[in-house]
Amino acid sequence: MNYYPYNSRDKIYRDNFGAMACGESFAPRLLLHNDARVQKVFLLIEKDAEDLMEYEMQRCDEKEDYCIYEISLPLDTGIYWYYFRYESDYGTFFVVRENVTRGIVSREKGKVWQQTVYTPQENTPDWLLGGIIYQIFPDRFYNSGAKRQNIPQDRVLRKTWGETPYFEQNGTERQLGNDYFGGDLKGITEKLDYIKSLGVNCIYLNPIFEAHSNHRYNTADYFKIDPVLGNEDDFKALCKAAKKRGIHIILDGVFSHTGDDSIYFNKYRRYGNGGAYNDSSSPYYRWYKFGKTRDDYKSWWGIKTLPEVNEENEDYINFICGKDGVIEHWTKLGADGWRLDVADELPDVFLDRLNKTLKAAKKNAYILGEVWENATNKVSYGVRRRYLLGDQLDSVMNYPFADKIIEYVRSGDAATLCDTVVEICDQYPKCAIDLLMNHLGTHDTARILTRLAKNDDNFGDRKAQSEMKLSTDEISLAKKRLQAAAVLQFTLPGIPAVFYGDEAGLSGGADPFCRGCYPWGNEDRELLSFYRELGKIRLSARAFKNGNFTDEKTDGGLFSFCRRTEESEAFVAVNTENRNKSILIPAGFKTVFGKKGEGKTNLEPYEYLIAVK
Repeated sequence: MNYYPYNSRDKIYRDNFGAMACGESFAPRLLLHNDARVQKVFLLIEKDAEDLMEYEMQRCDEKEDYCIYEISLPLDTGIYWYYFRYESDYGTFFVVRENVTRGIVSREKGKVWQQTVYTPQENTPDWLLGGIIYQIFPDRFYNSGAKRQNIPQDRVLRKTWGETPYFEQNGTERQLGNDYFGGDLKGITEKLDYIKSLGVNCIYLNPIFEAHSNHRYNTADYFKIDPVLGNEDDFKALCKAAKKRGIHIILDGVFSHTGDDSIYFNKYRRYGNGGAYNDSSSPYYRWYKFGKTRDDYKSWWGIKTLPEVNEENEDYINFICGKDGVIEHWTKLGADGWRLDVADELPDVFLDRLNKTLKAAKKNAYILGEVWENATNKVSYGVRRRYLLGDQLDSVMNYPFADKIIEYVRSGDAATLCDTVVEICDQYPKCAIDLLMNHLGTHDTARILTRLAKNDDNFGDRKAQSEMKLSTDEISLAKKRLQAAAVLQFTLPGIPAVFYGDEAGLSGGADPFCRGCYPWGNEDRELLSFYRELGKIRLSARAFKNGNFTDEKTDGGLFSFCRRTEESEAFVAVNTENRNKSILIPAGFKTVFGKKGEGKTNLEPYEYLIAVK
């Protein structure tokens, strides 16, 4: 039999696949053919910002016509990069990475492997394991009709639920972000039974604090609920009612910037004569980064309405993370976690402090970071980030899965999706993998139904998007693709996150059209039934809680895999190719969702099945 010289996910070469806890031994094994006439073998490994180290490996065993070489090293917390070199009668050769995990022999240095070493956290949100997240953009979910007080007069209150959001950015009252449909906290409370019917055990709320736009990412006052949404008592009532149903509430923390129209910056003097923009002696002045004039201030991505804060300023850190600060205040009132907006723009000193404060206030609180790339090896502002290495984030929004699932159902490329899943499972700590937020769409992306109706995301300008309507054929195709994508979303490692309305067939382009009103009374009943049944299957199979992932078969548009724990096993297969594909359901498994069958089974285009043992 022919063996690869190395494969990081095969027990022949490593006892344990994936990230390691600090204190465990890194013990790779190399297999080299006797014909290679090997003299010496070396492991070459380096930690970020440290010198490349070389260790000689020892011959320990034989396997058929191969010699096995091994080494065992203790590694501290951090990210490491490694490959191998050997000397032979024929010269010097390297063993470098060919694909995600496999190695090949090469005359030249090439791709290397990553080894993640993390410090385990004692306090993790186990309540979320195996659960389902439901993301709500509060203004567009449900209007309870409750009377509101102290609504600023410069806001436009829409009278008809479900109309097209305003999309112009021209300084008029009809401008982007200035129209409100009146979704509120009481409305969410009234719909908790509906949310629970989807199998949800966690609601992620987009920002709820006072802010002068409907998206509320331009915070005006971190200690006040926006008046359109209600008040603090409404928030406490929501958390209490949700808890009775086994649902946890997590909040959106926007801590890299505030609004210019805020009590802190106060550019337009809405809050009197104080604020950093007007008064250099303001207690908030040192939060911001001013130049030579008051209009010369640093803003988030150059957007002047979003003045950037200095997250390393001790006063600001204390305001957010100190005693009776923002984190402690809302956590004590009922929040069970925080999603951190643009986490890659929050420095380590801030994330360290936030983690310490939140876990002290509620030890099993969930800290979720918005990171669009691989969260273990991301570099931001010249620094390798340590989000998942311990004492910062519990996990992240899983954009790598989202991007590749969408690409897969559009193109039928199962191999690329599989490689992405394997890479994340190889490089992320297991505790973070199990808590990944597996979304297909959010408030930052076009609606998933619209994306899957098209084969690209170029929907034109806002005017064109406002007039865009999906045809009957496009909707039919998009629904088939969405169901296949959702099966993967609900069964791959991590926590599926449904953006409100996706389960009801809500469509729309990019901001603000992805933030339309939930279609109460006009839901797509077929999709809604599908999501409810899929949620039941996920919650009933323990393998989806924290089971290990093993890919079984990738063939064109066919992707199948298993999830396994000691007590439970599940088998999942999806076909997104435009022809039938044959799949062998493992012996002893019973299909519980999708295509029924046993043994050799055919999956038609966009068919899927889930089987359990």
